[in-house]
Amino acid sequence: MQNTISAPAIPTPATPTTVMPLPVPTRAINQIVLAALAEDNPRGDLTGNVLIPADAQATASVIAREPGTCAGLDTFIAAMKLTDPALELTPALADGDEFNTGDTLITVTGPARGLLAGERVGLNLLQRMSGIATATRAYVRAAAGTGARIVDTRKTTPGLRILERYAVRCGGGHNHRDNLSDAVMAKDNHLALLGTGADLTDALRAARAQLGHTVHFEVEIDSLDQLDAVLAAGVDTIMLDNFSLADLAEGVRRINGAALVEASGNVTLDTVAAIAATGVDVISSGALTHSVRALDLGLDITIKTSTT
Repeated sequence: MQNTISAPAIPTPATPTTVMPLPVPTRAINQIVLAALAEDNPRGDLTGNVLIPADAQATASVIAREPGTCAGLDTFIAAMKLTDPALELTPALADGDEFNTGDTLITVTGPARGLLAGERVGLNLLQRMSGIATATRAYVRAAAGTGARIVDTRKTTPGLRILERYAVRCGGGHNHRDNLSDAVMAKDNHLALLGTGADLTDALRAARAQLGHTVHFEVEIDSLDQLDAVLAAGVDTIMLDNFSLADLAEGVRRINGAALVEASGNVTLDTVAAIAATGVDVISSGALTHSVRALDLGLDITIKTSTT
């Protein structure tokens, strides 16, 4: 197979707040939230049922205990509405918006028992998603002006990938392949079985010949010694894994636009700007989802009344 495929261009990322993130389908949100509610409230909220009158009404607000970037409002709304459809919710901002300590994210009004029963699931998801969006926004800002995209990895919480990847988008980042069926990504353990030099090139070309024209083909290398063999195969993206800054820059120079260049490994908020400055197109970081800290948000009840 001839190397006639040119690498797709990646545009310079927009300012994070200028583009609305693609939403998560409602059905997917409901499926996740219903499973979480079944885990947290399998036979009713015993505390609420014995302490709170059935007709008690309440108003509460989600208040930021620290600054951040919002993600997961629809998930919070689903947790409340699926617990009690009578609850009314009024967002004060949108996903992707930034907020400061003391700001209100969303207000809930309605039956007090339902509000209290849905509180923990709603907050857990909103806090985690906002934590991911906040961390991603920091990485995006650190790499601003270089043209490098910040992307996540498959190192997500099982069952929550669609929400966590949406949170990355809320922070101005982008998503890597969604799953093993999404694209071809040959990593070090694959290459170890394929040989080196011309054997590796031939194996990659043979694999490419089996793919449809829309399928993206990425190969990870951990040394510049592997680069020529992979480059000759005409793949779409070459990942430079755990490279020094000097070797990243040399890899970018040698690839010279024939493929997209992705940097991975040892990516932190302290290192991402220098990595981006080497000229890579993509910087992937599993830390955006696997090590992020949930943001500190609280649900404060401000009014409690009775219907009688």
